[in-house]
Amino acid sequence: MPLRLALLLSLLVITPSGFLAKFYSGPGQFWVNNHLVGVLYVIFWILLAFFLWPRRKYLNRIPLGVLAATCLLEVLQLWHPWPLEAVRGTFLGRTILGTSFDWLDFPHYLAGAALGRLWVGFLFRRVGGTG
Repeated sequence: MPLRLALLLSLLVITPSGFLAKFYSGPGQFWVNNHLVGVLYVIFWILLAFFLWPRRKYLNRIPLGVLAATCLLEVLQLWHPWPLEAVRGTFLGRTILGTSFDWLDFPHYLAGAALGRLWVGFLFRRVGGTG
């Protein structure tokens, strides 16, 4: 199976998983809705970046870049200028940018980056890929 196909299939698994987690109701609902989704969010962006640039040499750079960007977006939640608030007023804006700052999101982003790195590393080992 080509690497891009494996990445696409991975995206087709992680994307609905993230939305299901966001709307989950049951035991641990707060953690699932607010923190597990952060893990899945970071994994999604790592998979998407590797789908666009499927190079083994980016195995560490992409997860670190996604982690840095995600942490920056978290810090931006402390800032409330009207253009950002207008974007956050939409479902997609809330989903991508978030709405409230939480220090507890950072360890979950780190976990997502580590799991995303492991996931993509596994795909490179199993299906190969370019330098």
